[in-house]
Amino acid sequence: MRKRKSLIILLLLPLLLAGCQSYKKVPYLQDALQEVAAGDTGTADMPLYDARIMPKDLLTIVVSCPEEPELAIPFNLTMTIPLSKENYLTSQPVLQQYLVDNKGNIDFPVIGNIHIGGLTKSEAEELIKTKLQPQFREVPIVTVRMVNYKISVIGEVAHPGTFTISNEKVNIFEALAMAGDMTVYGIRDKVKLIREDNQGKREIITLNLNDSDIINSPYYYLQQNDILYVTPNKTISKNSGISNSTTIWISVVGTLVSLASLITTIIK
Repeated sequence: MRKRKSLIILLLLPLLLAGCQSYKKVPYLQDALQEVAAGDTGTADMPLYDARIMPKDLLTIVVSCPEEPELAIPFNLTMTIPLSKENYLTSQPVLQQYLVDNKGNIDFPVIGNIHIGGLTKSEAEELIKTKLQPQFREVPIVTVRMVNYKISVIGEVAHPGTFTISNEKVNIFEALAMAGDMTVYGIRDKVKLIREDNQGKREIITLNLNDSDIINSPYYYLQQNDILYVTPNKTISKNSGISNSTTIWISVVGTLVSLASLITTIIK
């Protein structure tokens, strides 16, 4: 009986070792987990991320001045959107959106062209405020918001898709969480980031999410229109899906167990 158990364990050992080896590639931030286990919880100070305005961004710009509200009206253009309610049409005014052109400019009421491409929202607000100042006796309040801030996550994730980011700030792990996280077949140390800058230049960056230093990377926070591609490993490439792969492993284990039982019976 002891020989039989030893033989079964011996036959199953390669599968167990393969499973352990595969698991080593699954956790994110592996070296950080090791440092925490060792009692080292050091952190790095990083500047707060602020998105920059890019060509083709859609913006809403609100100008207000509590002391002179009537002076702000020409700078808050609205458009009427038809709505259907209980079989009759109505309408609702909404703020006009400004499309940033390929040169990084917007056409603003009264002032005309303003170059805001490459600026952060706060920088754009200060620039517009400076240009508006001659129109007001008091300092106006300017609020800029990005309407179409979105990112895409594709490849070996549970729910690939395009996601709109309301707070204009999202990091790699938040993006993966929106997509239902990677499957176990995603290669965590070869995630591809596809990015286009404000000059139209595209680049593909390879990211290692097993390395804790990723949080200090300039690519940790995603820009609008970024595409995150999770590369599948060889297992998923050879099989059509998780169910197929699981079935294969179960069949292999069952075959080995049956073979072990047969050998044990013959030895007896």
